[in-house]
Amino acid sequence: MLDIKFIRDNPKLVEEKAKQKGFPIDLKKLLTVDEKRKKLIEEVDHLRSKRKEAAEKRDEKIGSKLKKQLHLKEDTLEGLNEEFYKLIRQVPNLPKDDVLVGASEKDNQVVRVGGKKPSFDFKPKDHLDLGLTLDLIDVERAAKISGTRFSYIKNELVSLEFAIIKFTIDLLTKEGFTSIIPPVIINPKVVEGLGYPEYLTGEGYKVDDQYLTGTAEHSIVPMHMDEVFAEEDLPKRYVGFSTAFRREAGSYGKDTKGIFRLHQFDKVEMVSYVLPKDEGKELQYLVSLQEKMVKELDLPYRLLLMCTGELGFPIAKKYDIEIWLPSQEKYRETHSASTTSDFQARRLNIKYRSNKETGFLYTLNATAFAIGRTLIAILENYQQKDGSILIPKALQKYAGFTKIPAK
Repeated sequence: MLDIKFIRDNPKLVEEKAKQKGFPIDLKKLLTVDEKRKKLIEEVDHLRSKRKEAAEKRDEKIGSKLKKQLHLKEDTLEGLNEEFYKLIRQVPNLPKDDVLVGASEKDNQVVRVGGKKPSFDFKPKDHLDLGLTLDLIDVERAAKISGTRFSYIKNELVSLEFAIIKFTIDLLTKEGFTSIIPPVIINPKVVEGLGYPEYLTGEGYKVDDQYLTGTAEHSIVPMHMDEVFAEEDLPKRYVGFSTAFRREAGSYGKDTKGIFRLHQFDKVEMVSYVLPKDEGKELQYLVSLQEKMVKELDLPYRLLLMCTGELGFPIAKKYDIEIWLPSQEKYRETHSASTTSDFQARRLNIKYRSNKETGFLYTLNATAFAIGRTLIAILENYQQKDGSILIPKALQKYAGFTKIPAK
C-alpha cells in the first residue's frame, strides 16, 4: 500500500507509473473519498472535544445532542474508511526510477551472462526423455491420479532434490539466515496484505476460506504481521523450504511437457526485512547469493533486470536469473529477486523502531532454488553420451553419488 500523503502530492506520477506496470488506475475517486474522509475526521474530532467539554460542565442536554450528532458522523466515517481502504489497496506499488519502461519480456535488460554452455558431440535429450529413460520422472501416472501438470519424482532424482535443499540451507545459514519450514495455508487477510490480487481471482488454490501458498515467501513475510522490530535486530533474514501450489492461470498450452511448469513444486526461498536505507544494498546481496549458488552448480545462466511490465502488483524492482537448457537452446527462468519496498509492510503493519520513532520496514524476497527447474537444468546440462547424468561437484557429498548411471 502506498502512503496516501505521497499519492496526494504526486497523483500524475502515481497514475503514470502504475500504467507502466500494466495497472491503469483512476485516482480521482480515491482522492475525492480521501478529502471527504479528512474533513469528516476533523468534524468528529471537534464533536468529541465539544462533548468532553459538556461532560466536564455536566450539561446533559448539550451532551445528549452532541452524542447523537457524533454517532451519525462516526457511522458515516466508518463507511468512508472502508471505501478509502478498498480504493487505496487497488493502487499497485510503483516501479523504481531505474527500472526500464517496457511491456513484455523482450524489453528486459540483460545485466550479465555467466558460466559456460555445455558442448555436446551428440544430440542432447530434453529432461523428460532423460527422466523417463532413467526412471526418474513419471508424469503419466501423476496425470491419472492428480491431473495434468503434476509429477512423481523417483529414485536418484529424489536424492538429488534433497541434496539441493541441504546444500542451500547449509550455505545460507552460514550467511546468517534463519532456516524455517513455514505453513502452506494462509488466510485471505494475509493474501490481501501481500498484495497478490490474482490469488483471490483464480491463480491461488482455495481450501475452504483459505489459500495454499504459491511460494514460501507468502507465509514467511506475514509471520511478523503487526510486529515492531528494534532497529538493531535488522536486517532479519530467513531461508524457507516449502511445497508451492499455483493454478498457472494464463499459461494454457505453455510448457505442458515434463516438469517445468507444474501446479505443485518445491522451492527454497529467501526473505529479508531491512531498514529503508538498506533496500538497494540488500537486493544486490540477494542477487549475489543467487549467482553464487548457480555458479557452485556450474550452470550457465544470465541475469536480467525486469522491465516495468514484468513487475507484479507489489513489486518495485525485480531481477530474474535464467539458466540455459540445451534441449530448448535458450535460457529459461529459474530465479527471481524482488523488493516490495514498504508496500507489503504497510498492508501487513510490520514496523521498525529507531530511537523513539517508528516506521515501516522494507521487505525483499528471492528464490534460492526452484527445485524442479534446477533438476531440469542439471539433467540437461550434465547429461553424457552414454546416457548417464553427472552430479555437480558441490552436490556430490549431499547426494552420496557422483552420477546417475545409464539404464
